[in-house]
Order: sequence, then C-alpha cells, then structure tokens
Amino acid sequence: MSQTPDNSDNTPSSEGIPPPTGKSNLIDTDYVIGQDNIQTSKFGFNVDLHGKVFTISSLVILLFVIITLALPEQMAPIFNGARTFLTDNLSWLFLLAANIFVLLSVVLIFTPLGRVRIGGMNATPDFSYAGWFAMLFAAGMGIGLMFYGVSEPITHYGTSISGDAWAPLGGADGNQAASQSLAMAATIFHWGLHPWGIYAVVALSLALFSFNKGLPLTMRSIFYPILGERIWGWPGHVIDILAVFATLFGLATSLGLGASQASAGLNFLFGIPNNNVTMVLLIIGITLVALTSVMLGVDKGVQRLSQVNMALAFILLLFVIFVGPTLLLATGFVENLGSYLRYLPALSNPFGREDTSFVHGWTAFYWAWWISWSPFVGMFIARVSRGRSVREFLIAVLIVPTAVSVIWMTAFGDTAINQLVEGFQGVRDANLDLQLFTMLGQLPLTAITSFVGIVLVMVFFITSSDSGSLVIDSITAGGKVDAPKPQRVFWALIEGAIAIALLLGGGLTALQAAVITTGLPFTIVLLAACYAIIQGLRSEPRA
Repeated sequence: MSQTPDNSDNTPSSEGIPPPTGKSNLIDTDYVIGQDNIQTSKFGFNVDLHGKVFTISSLVILLFVIITLALPEQMAPIFNGARTFLTDNLSWLFLLAANIFVLLSVVLIFTPLGRVRIGGMNATPDFSYAGWFAMLFAAGMGIGLMFYGVSEPITHYGTSISGDAWAPLGGADGNQAASQSLAMAATIFHWGLHPWGIYAVVALSLALFSFNKGLPLTMRSIFYPILGERIWGWPGHVIDILAVFATLFGLATSLGLGASQASAGLNFLFGIPNNNVTMVLLIIGITLVALTSVMLGVDKGVQRLSQVNMALAFILLLFVIFVGPTLLLATGFVENLGSYLRYLPALSNPFGREDTSFVHGWTAFYWAWWISWSPFVGMFIARVSRGRSVREFLIAVLIVPTAVSVIWMTAFGDTAINQLVEGFQGVRDANLDLQLFTMLGQLPLTAITSFVGIVLVMVFFITSSDSGSLVIDSITAGGKVDAPKPQRVFWALIEGAIAIALLLGGGLTALQAAVITTGLPFTIVLLAACYAIIQGLRSEPRA
C-alpha cells in the first residue's frame, strides 16, 4: 500500500470513482479498472462488460429462467427440497454469521478505527442526511416491511398464545400479554440490528476498498488483504459471480412478494383477480416503469423515488398511529423495544434451540434473505456514503433503520393484534399478502389508505429494481460505476424475469428456496470479509 498526498482538488477518475480527498492509504496495484472488459458498439449499443463475470452470470441466470418457466411442475419439488434441507441442517450457520456481523459493527463504533473517513481524511458527504437516510431505508427492506409489517406480528402472536410448534422460543401458551411481547420481540429481531449489521459490514468494506484504497467498486476488492493480486483472476471472478447470483435472487424474492401483495390489494379494492396472471402483469408493468428510473441514475432517479416513498410511508405510518389505538402504540414502542432487548440473546442463539420450526422457517430464511441482499444494498449504501466517518456510518446504518423498523412494526403489528384481541379475526384468517389491507379495512378511509399501501409496494418495487440494476451492472462491468445504460436495462429486465419464473415455478416456497440457496455460499464469503475489513481499516489514517 502507498500513502497518498492530499488530493484536495478531488480530480475525477476516468471510471467514475473519485480519488481519495486528503490522506488515505491506496493499494499499490498495476490493475486498471476495466482492463479485462469487452468494449464494443455493435447494434447501436455501447457495451462495456467484464467478459467472464458477465458471460457466466447471464448465461446461468437465463438458463435457470428458461428451465423454470418450461418445467414449473418439476421444479417446484426441487425448490421445496432445497429449502427444507438447507434450513434444517445449516440454520445455525446463518444465525452464527449474523451475530458476528452485528458484533463487528458495534465493536468498530467504539474503537479508534471508527475515526477513519470514507473517501479520505478531507472527504465531504455527497448527500444530505435526509437524502442519505431515505436511500438507506428504501433500498434496504421496503417491500418486506409492507408485506410482513402486519402478517409477521399477528402470526407470531397466534402461534405463541396457542403454544404452536412454530412459536418463537416455545411461545407463551394462553398468556395474552406475554404472547404479544414475544411476538413483537421476534418480529423486531428479524428487522432490527441483525439485518442492518449484515448490510453495514458489506457496505463499509466496499466503500473502504473503493473510495480509500482505489480499487474497483465490486465485491472482489474486499478480499485484497486475503488474496492480494489474485483477486483479478478466477478467485475474484467467482466472488463477483456469487455476488451477482445472490443479488438477483434476493431481489427476485422481494419483487415476488411485492407483486403478490400488490395483486392482493388490487383484488381487495377493485375486485381484480388475484392470480398468477395479475402478478406477472404487475411485474412486467412495474419493471418497465423502473427502467425510466434506471436510465436517470442515482441522483435523479433513485434518490427522488426514495424520498417520495419515504414521505408516503411516513404519512401512512402517522395515519395508523393517530387513527388506530394511539395510546397503546405510544406505550407499545418502549415496551416492544424492551422486549426485543430482553429476548435478543435467546432469539439470536444458534445452538441447542427447541423452537426449530421458528428458527428454520423464519430466522434462517430472513438471514439468508438479508445476506443475499447484502451485495446489492451494501454496494448501494457504499455509493451514497462517501464522506462519512466509519463511526457516523455505522451508527446511522445500524440505529436509524432499526429505530424506524421498531416504530413501523409497533404501529402495524400492535394495531393488528389489538383488533384480534377485541374480537376481529379477519386479519388472522386472511392470507399473508392480504393481511395489511384487512387491518386497514378496520380503520377509517380504507380505500385511500389501501391505495397508498399499493402505491408504496409498487414504488418500493421500483426503487429496489433500479438500485439493484445499478449495483449488478457495476459488478459485471468490472467495478465501473458509469457503464453504459443499456446494461442496466438488461439487468432490470432479468430481475423481472427471475421473479416471474420463481412465482410460476413454486410461489413463495420457490422464492425462499432460491434466496437460501444463493445466500449460503455468500455467507462464507462475508465471514472472510470480516477479517479483510479490519485489516483495511487498520492501515488507514484517522482524523
């Protein structure tokens, strides 16, 4: 590594990644970003692709889509068997890895390494706090909060109070208060520190090795302290290909859930049939809309859509808080946060669990989902976090989204549970994708709030698709962040095709199986990255 001078003029690099501003510790390598790329302008389109990563990734994905669409009945039992095998035998690995990611993030906050600044000692943030927070949250788990905000708390409450085998930590048979406390703790556990700890490790690693070390903004760069110059060969190709697979299937899972919920909402409001045809048409339509945002890029497209969506989500959240059981929700936030912290050690324990159905069916799936999303969300967060200190970055990425998740789950989850306790069983009996709309149906202005809910799902759908396309395009372009736009369009279309294939090839089970299967190898990759990030931070100058 070599110490850089003070690059105060911040002269842009030729590949769209600005050099460090101020002192940093660049890695001395002869590799030039894009040197292994194929560049051509055939058929009227500019192309700038990493030959091996793009070719292998795209061919395998296209083959998967074709086989799944051609043989849906034969693929369904394969998906189901893969999901069952992995969650039954390797759930402990997902839980252990997620714990390591959270602990590393927390430790870094309180060490001198937290003073390192992303982008060099004199770097300044590219986005305001408002824009930064909006993009963090919208990219991270928007569709999931809409899909599971009501369904997960009400499900855990039902299994806990009945002592069902699926209850978290064995449940609280017959005890209403304890069941509600446990249900909310388990829900927040799945949407709190652990997923954001996963995202934080990946995002910080990518930002450090790109903006401080001068390496391409791609997953292979993280492993320079371990592999050295070999990251430019097949070891690096394999890492990037795994990142593409994980990202695509993680996104497809979210897009499939979003289409399912939007279809259910349209049926609830307008009587439109809730079937595969409707979901496929939704995926096609919203993917086409997402292409516009993809073409506009991060500043004009993703940031604006994220801010609009955050505003809509905030309005819906306030409506539920003030029109629903307001006093219950106000006290519930503190109580739920306390329950989460109290049950956190038991819920995060990877070994010797008796609540195996809960661990296998819920937690292992979630952790694999977050890990699959981590290349996408991590790279996106890295791109918008230049200029932040490591400490500021980790506190924001861990605490702010976790706090919002607690508020969101409290508002929607406790409202649904309160409706059940007061005798309305409609939410409990509805399908998962319809439970949000059934809960809103018991509040005033049902048509308006349900329509807002559908819009939120669709816009979260769009922001996830365009953000993911930008990230996958960077990986398959050898780390370039300004590759030709037609490549982003290609990946946006591929994301929609995978979501359609998985829905038709096995529904929710296929979505879960795909995300767990791709999340497993990437878990190993991220565990190795924990060592690399420490080594990278230790070599950086600190303010």
